[in-house]
Amino acid sequence: MKQITVMEKYPVFTIEIAKNETTYKNVDEIMAYLKSQIDAHPVAVYIGEFDHYGHTKGLKEGEISETIKDAKNIICCFGKKLPKAEVLAVRPRSFGVAEMADSFVVSFLEAPNPDANAAMEKWAKGIANS
Repeated sequence: MKQITVMEKYPVFTIEIAKNETTYKNVDEIMAYLKSQIDAHPVAVYIGEFDHYGHTKGLKEGEISETIKDAKNIICCFGKKLPKAEVLAVRPRSFGVAEMADSFVVSFLEAPNPDANAAMEKWAKGIANS
């Protein structure tokens, strides 16, 4: 897992997992795995999924890299405190899962909560399970 800066301002954690490093065959199977991790967590709550690929493909002006075969987001929240209204701007959390020809790319924006980052990193690394 590495940390990068996307578009010169967004701190993102990302990992590329070769298809031969995982038993998961597609984005939907990875989404189900991530949902099971969220559901088992004592604080995290599952919010939903977003089919980013389908949405973008359906737009007249939509553009998708030829290297991306599928792309979805799973949305969750680790918030156990709401100390001020502005905290809402950095919640909820989202994993992006993209299928490429020979790999899956999993990414998420750095959270202000180190425990959330640790859990999300563990779950992302857990996709490489073979």
